[in-house]
Amino acid sequence: MINNTIKSSLVSRFPELVDMLGSVESFHSDHTLSSAAAQLPHIDGAAHAGANGGAKDPVVIYRDGPFRFVPATLSQPPRIEFGKADKEFGLSCIIEAMRGGKGPAFADPKSIALYKYAARVARSDANVMITGETGTGKEGVARYIHEHSTRADKQLVTVNCAAITETMIESILFGHKKGAFTGAYANAVGLFKEADGGTIFLDEITEMPLESQSKLLRVLQEGEILPVGSTRHEKIDVRIICAANRNFAEEVKAGKFREDLYWRLNVMPVELEPLAARPADIAAISAFMMMDFQKGHEKFVSLSKNCVERLKAHHWPGNVRELANVLQRALVMCDGDCIGAGDLMFSGESLSAQPKQDAVQPGSSARFVRGRDLHSISKSVEYDAINKTLEQTNGNRREAAKELGISERTLRYRMADMRALAA
Repeated sequence: MINNTIKSSLVSRFPELVDMLGSVESFHSDHTLSSAAAQLPHIDGAAHAGANGGAKDPVVIYRDGPFRFVPATLSQPPRIEFGKADKEFGLSCIIEAMRGGKGPAFADPKSIALYKYAARVARSDANVMITGETGTGKEGVARYIHEHSTRADKQLVTVNCAAITETMIESILFGHKKGAFTGAYANAVGLFKEADGGTIFLDEITEMPLESQSKLLRVLQEGEILPVGSTRHEKIDVRIICAANRNFAEEVKAGKFREDLYWRLNVMPVELEPLAARPADIAAISAFMMMDFQKGHEKFVSLSKNCVERLKAHHWPGNVRELANVLQRALVMCDGDCIGAGDLMFSGESLSAQPKQDAVQPGSSARFVRGRDLHSISKSVEYDAINKTLEQTNGNRREAAKELGISERTLRYRMADMRALAA
């Protein structure tokens, strides 16, 4: 459709744009992209309102000179001006202007294949298991699946299992009755009940205690929950999407995750590649972030060609989250209208093959855990174990967390407590 809609003059100028539009067209309504594509050749400012929710299609001017982006106003469409040197960033900005910030930003063939698969998964009601490194966008994929499912008109409830204490996780997930435990002064509706009819996203599910896993298994098998302190089960209709940055199979083998629950959840597996393995996504995501970060700004700071090339060459240990940090940092420090490769600061370099030793030094726990009660002794042993493991892994948190059998997030929480006590 895109090939037939774009006028030949634009196709001859931007053959890449046809491929880019064609790759993402199926993920948006015909009214969003085909209408916008038809208006792209209008370089005289006479662009018309498309059918994409009333948004005006962008005016594109291809000419020599610096990149220029003028956001849309109530009376004018967005305006994008660029030349050959800024073509990759310019084309990415065109796509983002068309999307209007809706849905994920992507352009890499691997991501195109993944979202085609995710779109098929969304049309079913099967449970989904998402795996991938920290910061690869697991929650974004979960949101995409929910928004393209038959449950899109209901809630998507997001839960970080690692951030809930073991004693409260069942109450938070399944609710509780008044008087069920100390402090339960009233009935509470759990997050599963909140998500009734919709979708619940259980992030870092491998951190869920085994006892709670058995109760989650019943939810999957019987479609019902049992609030804490209740004797009557309650029927619910919830689609479960779960995610973890740890290897599920290894967790099952180690006895930390129930095998029967694993097979119940792993109906439709979705595996996310690290950002460094999706170089074409880097330009697309960067364009989205730059436009998003600068909403309401008087001037638009762009990314130079060498900047985009430097971003695509980086190994991104922190994935999309690190990319966001790098771009925000560059925006704060930039005095001109364009960010160059030399303006980028990669704090993640310290996470490479020889990471910097962590601030919490080995053998230091005795300084700040001095009590002789069991709780203090337990904490002292725990902190010593963390320190020794960090020393053995040269400060590599990912490896240390794996050795300790906890998630990186949990390790960060423990280390933050250690630093607070040491202060």
